[in-house]
Amino acid sequence: MKGSLITSLAGVGLAAAATQSICDKYTTAVFKKNTPQNQEKLLTIVVNTAVIGNYTPGALNDVPGILAPGYFQGVYVQLLPYFDGELLSTNNGGSCGQSTNFLDGGGATPLTKNLPADNTSSNQYTLLTHLYEYFGVLLGCSAFGTSYVPYAGSTNLYEVHKFMALDSYEVGWFIQQVGLAATSLGVSAADATAVGAALTKFFDYRCLAPVSIPSTAPPAPQSICTDCECPLAADPDCSIYGAIIKPVPTSSASEACAPQQTEHCSSGNYGNGGNGGNGGGWGGNGGGWGNGGGWGNGGSWGKKRHH
Repeated sequence: MKGSLITSLAGVGLAAAATQSICDKYTTAVFKKNTPQNQEKLLTIVVNTAVIGNYTPGALNDVPGILAPGYFQGVYVQLLPYFDGELLSTNNGGSCGQSTNFLDGGGATPLTKNLPADNTSSNQYTLLTHLYEYFGVLLGCSAFGTSYVPYAGSTNLYEVHKFMALDSYEVGWFIQQVGLAATSLGVSAADATAVGAALTKFFDYRCLAPVSIPSTAPPAPQSICTDCECPLAADPDCSIYGAIIKPVPTSSASEACAPQQTEHCSSGNYGNGGNGGNGGGWGGNGGGWGNGGGWGNGGSWGKKRHH
């Protein structure tokens, strides 16, 4: 079934009124005036807080941050290796995952200054600005594109994340941090829950049918959760997804395409969706949540996130 995330967001009550999006509502609430500059500021603070945790004064709740290790539903999660180059998990358009440093623009320091990076040529800058742009679409910022660039990354988030082989705990941790970042700034629990429910619906199931995000984009596979542990979508189309390719540590690579574990799920087998693709997405030519350097040492890395 094809659809639009914006339509779904409206359907789960993210608009405060028929003509007001959640972005417009909270830009006005936080900054008093709903200007393009203030919308961009809101997106920047929400995304930066979700990534590195609390850094602004007066936060209403604690936010560990996407890059911090933690537990989601009792399972240990550590997403940092996808950012710090430890894993061959970035889709650069080839047939296997590559290592890309997505924290090469100053790490956490520029984010604490409400910046994406300390330079515009880094992978970090591309990743963070794509995140701002993407959430501008998701949250319905009415001034989107008037003072900052509309989302310029890939609209096929499966291709972006295909070499990460994320499970539902990892995707759930990411979504949870976005929600916590929002409520820390004053977004109501009901609105934050609605955002989380929509993100889960459109990204946290295996074999999701194509959907248009944003609504002007062609329908594309959007499953970010692709591990066999991920719940199968209610109306799945596994034929458009490739085999699961598990990322391996960068240290194990001795050739351009290091051998990587391939897996087919016994329930809802994947088809020949093809390797490579256009990469892109939130991390530019790489994609996904990145790989990068900084924010701690990443901890041990056994069978993915379990500790």
